[in-house]
Amino acid sequence: MAKITAAEVNKLRKTTGAGMMDCKKALVEAEGDFDKAIEILRKKGQKVAAKRADRDSSEGAAIAKVNSDNTEGVIISLNCETDFVAKNDDFVTLANELADLAMGYDTKENFLAADFKGMSVQDKLTEQTGVIGEKIEIGGFEKLSAPFVGSYIHAGNKIATLVGLSAAVNGAETVAKDVAMQAAAMNPVALNEEGVDQSIIDKEVEIAKDQLRQEGKPEEMLDKISKGKIKRFFKDNTLVNQDFIKDSKQSVAQYVKSVDSDLEVTGFKRVALG
Repeated sequence: MAKITAAEVNKLRKTTGAGMMDCKKALVEAEGDFDKAIEILRKKGQKVAAKRADRDSSEGAAIAKVNSDNTEGVIISLNCETDFVAKNDDFVTLANELADLAMGYDTKENFLAADFKGMSVQDKLTEQTGVIGEKIEIGGFEKLSAPFVGSYIHAGNKIATLVGLSAAVNGAETVAKDVAMQAAAMNPVALNEEGVDQSIIDKEVEIAKDQLRQEGKPEEMLDKISKGKIKRFFKDNTLVNQDFIKDSKQSVAQYVKSVDSDLEVTGFKRVALG
């Protein structure tokens, strides 16, 4: 039997993130062959992943990253099963490393197939499923491009947002962060009225009309009153029309224009866990 040294075990642990005992067992089984030991650990991950495929992975870390010239951003969520794992430093480090890599890919599928330290992202997730013993997967994957992109990650990595602005004006960084915090806190359904799906509007109109009927309002007044309620729905649920959380006397759009009269919010992305 090959003699396994502590240095070899430590090297395998650093490469894979697996525990010391798991690494030692894999090296013993592989008779000291380092690459074979990695394959043994990966197969263990595949077995664990198959057993836990139907588990709920609603915990994890949502991470937002923006490129060096603030023109593109990405959000990914690295999902797991328990809050205990989600708060682990190694897990959060991995989430950040994967988010950095995700900057270079436009789709979740391409990202999962991308090379991460000598293996695909998907294989890394499978490996970590074996290491941690929980279902590990990429949940959210969102990209945003704009003349200026800012980001915000809520405490505990539970919510991450990106916001795009129409120009990189003085103060753009502060504005983008403030509006990204707004999107995190208030969870708008769309950027503005035009972005709200017609099916959502139709549903809200029906709800409003049903409430008015129950209040005894005459049928001929329902259309007029429900239009007012939809206007209120847009104000409460579209990002630029919401009351600005730092100053409720103005809307988000008004706050943005107070910094620069030509400045507009062009888009946002939001990924939340739990």
